[in-house]
Amino acid sequence: MTSEDKKLSRKKARQHQLAMEKRKRRLLIIVPIIFGIIALGAFAFYRLRPVEGTIEFEAQDRGHDVGATFASAGLPPVGGDHNPRFQNCGIYAETVDTGSAVHSMEHGAVWIAYHPDIPAEDVSALQEMVRGESYLLLSPYPELHSDVVATAWGVQLELDSVSDDRLEEFIARYRSGGPEPGAPCTGGLGTPLQ
Repeated sequence: MTSEDKKLSRKKARQHQLAMEKRKRRLLIIVPIIFGIIALGAFAFYRLRPVEGTIEFEAQDRGHDVGATFASAGLPPVGGDHNPRFQNCGIYAETVDTGSAVHSMEHGAVWIAYHPDIPAEDVSALQEMVRGESYLLLSPYPELHSDVVATAWGVQLELDSVSDDRLEEFIARYRSGGPEPGAPCTGGLGTPLQ
């Protein structure tokens, strides 16, 4: 092999090496982008697919009205004009002000209301689920037709059992949502047990 053939061979080898490095760099950029797009699509599908049995309501009014009242329909309201002061998130053994709880939901809270006649062990299970968690409000609600109703801004799920897995799915899906996600859920009205 002549010296010129050796130069040509080295040149081709170097060109091949540079081409391979260029492909690696492209892959290092393209592969994460593709996985990111897939992950974003899966997340969007998860977030957009409602929890089975969830009722979605039309857009709700969002005004602050100290005299806001809510018709007793056997269920907590899913939004609307509400008290200017929000209810502190946490666990309550007594009923809470409906208008303040609605304001908490506007901030991204999920209000878990339970019928006061459910067994004490069911109330304890709900309290354990809420204890130490942010943007959850738990209180009895005497007018309920179901044992438990989970409500977030514009959505609601009625459950006949505290152990229904859809409750945790609803919380995961809708907590920290609402029109003002991330607004405070402490520093308002009420003193929760936890």
